[in-house]
Amino acid sequence: MTHVETYYSPCAAAAAPRPALSGRLETDVCVVGGGLAGLTTALELARRGRGVCLLEARRIAWGASGRNGGFVGPGYSAPYRAIEGRVGADDARSLYRLSIEGAGAVAANLEDLAVAGAERGDGLLSASRHEASAELQGRRDWLEREFGYRLEFRSRAEMREALVSTRYHQGLYNPEGFHFHPLNYARALGREIERLGGVIFEGSPTRALSREGGVQVVVTPAGEVRAREAVIASGGYTGPLIPQLERSYLPIASYVMLTGPDEALIASAIRTTAGMGDNRRAGDYYRLVDGGRRILWGGKITTRTSEPRRLARLLRQTMVSTYPQLKDLPVDIAWSGLMAYARHRMPQIGRLPGGPWYCTAFGGHGVNTTAIGGRVVAEAITGESDRWRLFEPFGLTWNGALAGRAAVQATYWSMQAMDVARERLG
Repeated sequence: MTHVETYYSPCAAAAAPRPALSGRLETDVCVVGGGLAGLTTALELARRGRGVCLLEARRIAWGASGRNGGFVGPGYSAPYRAIEGRVGADDARSLYRLSIEGAGAVAANLEDLAVAGAERGDGLLSASRHEASAELQGRRDWLEREFGYRLEFRSRAEMREALVSTRYHQGLYNPEGFHFHPLNYARALGREIERLGGVIFEGSPTRALSREGGVQVVVTPAGEVRAREAVIASGGYTGPLIPQLERSYLPIASYVMLTGPDEALIASAIRTTAGMGDNRRAGDYYRLVDGGRRILWGGKITTRTSEPRRLARLLRQTMVSTYPQLKDLPVDIAWSGLMAYARHRMPQIGRLPGGPWYCTAFGGHGVNTTAIGGRVVAEAITGESDRWRLFEPFGLTWNGALAGRAAVQATYWSMQAMDVARERLG
C-alpha cells in the first residue's frame, strides 16, 4: 500500500485490483497510462463510441494523478507572457480559454458522475507574501476583460481574517475554482470508462510499441493490444518506451504531507475552506481536509526521484514558518509523486510521425490541463477538431539530460532565494 492510499483508503471505496492483460486484444484505441491524462482520453473516446483499452503498469492514478493537492482552476505551469511570446496573442488567448474549459470539464464530470467521496470544496485563494495590491488588481481586471473570468481582490485585512499569519499581504479569490479528492475522482473516471464498454488492465506495463501496417501493436508481459490508434499518456513514469518522449520531459518529484487531527488548533490559523496557494515562484499549497480536522500541505520540488528521508520534517518546517501557532501540530504521513515537466512548461500534445499520439507533461497544473488534453486528443482521433494543434508550437523539446535536471534544480533553488529576498523587501 502506498503512502497516499494509507490516507485515502478510509474515505475511498476499496477497489479490488483489475486483472492484467493476457492474450491478444483488438480495439479502436489503446491508451497507455492510467493517470488523469490517460483516463480522460479514454473516457472522451468512449463517450464518442470508440472501443478503448487502457493499460496501467500499477493501479489507476497510482502516480501523481492520485497523490496531488486536488486544486482545479485555469492556467498552465508556463506564465501567460511566455505562452504569448511563443504562439502570439490570438493563440495564447485560445490556449487560456482551453484551460478554463478543462477546469469546467472536471466540474462537469464530478456532477455528472456523482463521484462518491469527491469532497469538493469551492474556492481557491492565491496569496501574496509581499505588497502586491496593484499587481493583483491588474491581473483581476485583465482576466475579466480578456476572458470574462472574475476573481475577487482581498485586502491585507481580509486576508488576515481568513489566514492568521503575518506572512500574507493581499490575495485573489477565485470563486469558480475548487479543490477535491483526486484519487476518488480518478477511480470514478475508470468506472465510467468500463460502463461505456471500455476495458482497463492494471499491472500491465507496456514493454514495446510498434506499428505493423496500419495497426499499432502494444506489448505487455503477458499480452498485446492491436489498435488503430495508440495514445501515450504515462507522464513522469513513461521511461524508455519511446526514446523521443523520454528525452523531452523531466521527471520532477513533488511532495505532500497530511497533518494529524486537531480541529481547534488548525482553526486558530486557517479560517477558510478555500484551497490556498501563494504567488511565490516556488510556492506552497494547502487545504483543509477531513472536515477541517487536518491540513493537506504540498510544496517543494526536486529532480531526485527518490523520496527524501526528511520529507515530513521539511514540509512541516514550511508550515510552521507560515503559522507558528501550529508548531505542536504533528504530521501523520508524507508522500511524493512524479510529474512530467517539459522545459517550456507546457503540455506536450501531438502525434509522432507514423506512430502514436502523446498526451503528457502536465506537471504543476495538471488537473485542468489533463482534462483538456484528453479531450483535444480524442477530438483529433475522431476527426472532430484539430484543436490539439494549438499545442504544436511547444513540441518535444530536448530535456537536456543530466545537465537539464541540474539546471532545473538550480533554477528552483534560485527562485526560492528570489522569493525570500522579495518577501524581505515587503
